[in-house]
Amino acid sequence: MMFFKFPYSRPRRLRKGENIRKLVRETALTLEDLICPIFVRYGENIVEEIPSMPGIYRYSVDKVVDAVKEIRDLGIPAVILFGIPEKKDDIGSDTWSDEGIIQKALRKLKKEVPDMYLITDVCFCEYTTHGHCGVLKNGDIDNDATLENLKKQVVSHAKNGADMVAPSGMMDGMVKAIREALDEEGFSHIPIMAYSAKFASAFYGPFREAAESAPSFGDRRGYQMDPANRREALKEVLIDALEGADIVMVKPALSYLDVISDVRKSLPLPVCAYNVSGEYSMVKAGGRLGWIDEKKVALEILLSIKRAGADMIITYFAKEIALMINKREI
Repeated sequence: MMFFKFPYSRPRRLRKGENIRKLVRETALTLEDLICPIFVRYGENIVEEIPSMPGIYRYSVDKVVDAVKEIRDLGIPAVILFGIPEKKDDIGSDTWSDEGIIQKALRKLKKEVPDMYLITDVCFCEYTTHGHCGVLKNGDIDNDATLENLKKQVVSHAKNGADMVAPSGMMDGMVKAIREALDEEGFSHIPIMAYSAKFASAFYGPFREAAESAPSFGDRRGYQMDPANRREALKEVLIDALEGADIVMVKPALSYLDVISDVRKSLPLPVCAYNVSGEYSMVKAGGRLGWIDEKKVALEILLSIKRAGADMIITYFAKEIALMINKREI
């Protein structure tokens, strides 16, 4: 009989050096995992940094091309566009105008950067005077009236060059309504990435400054999900899958890794996770104070999101992580 000297199991053998650690590493970030958010605003010659999101900018349409070319040249395959219009109204009509901010950006980018994959955020909060995500009726969102406007918005985006639409308002039946509208107008090839499990989170604060989209009264708990609910997230993603979503999303990511994991195990669809503005800004603030190594923390956060089951990640760290990948720092 062979006797082993204790301890006979030594996992540290596979941690001895960087090469062996790379060989046994279970999770890796790649350029193909990344989607970079872009904020487009009205005006000309504008490149303005967002105070609460260091390193993230709002671009006028004439400046957004250079920003997207830089992202493309880093090897990032896709961007998601958020618009800040010149004028707002109570229904967000700029969202379906051919002269709307997103429509102008789409036409410009399709002409100048045709090899970039363009995803559009589909919602109304940036475009309405009240800052809520649809048509208001008696102080509440009229779900079905909002669906009618969503149909107009996605068809307009598709006509102007969107490669994918991403409805984020958490309206009941939004995926079905959007799928039918796109198909009826000859855009059956346009995929839908649904914000399926979008929680009413405190992590959205910096985004609302960036997109000028804070609600003028109340909050969005009447349509976004309760952060306490886990099972309900599976119900939401299942509904969207049955209505025709091509990709489902969990937002935010870091505090909802359990939900990402549940969704990954429950559905065969690709899963997107949104590493949101508050998650980004906390890391940036900690780095500026010298309390953390922000690059290492950002990498660890994104690895945790990927490890939980995300196939793709929308993240404001996209450019920084891409640089690290290209320099073989990770």
